[in-house]
Amino acid sequence: MSTTSHRDDVREFLSTRRARLTPERAGLPAYGGNRRVPGLRREEVAMLAGMSVDYYIRLERGNLAGASDTLLESLSRALQLDEAEHDHLMDLARRANAAPRTRTPSRSPRAVPAPVQQVLDAITDAPA
Repeated sequence: MSTTSHRDDVREFLSTRRARLTPERAGLPAYGGNRRVPGLRREEVAMLAGMSVDYYIRLERGNLAGASDTLLESLSRALQLDEAEHDHLMDLARRANAAPRTRTPSRSPRAVPAPVQQVLDAITDAPA
């Protein structure tokens, strides 16, 4: 599975689970009038899961790589996932952590320009 489709799977899974959970069902007060999003806001999920909003947004964008089991358990409880959904979330995280990371090609060492090397050679009494 490509990285893009995996991220799409994670994004779809988390956003649909967030959208189906109402504030009342999550034990949150229903304040304000109309909500712009169905279900919980990202901020509410983050608060329920005990993580920062920025971190939850990163997860919902499909980046589960490096997420700990403890964090995923908290997220699972916050979203009130059933056993099958919980297992699916853990599988998505395993695939994210097993996916090969793209590496930037290493650069071959370049020669230091002569004027810079002369300045470096002239510095003799400075600690390294």
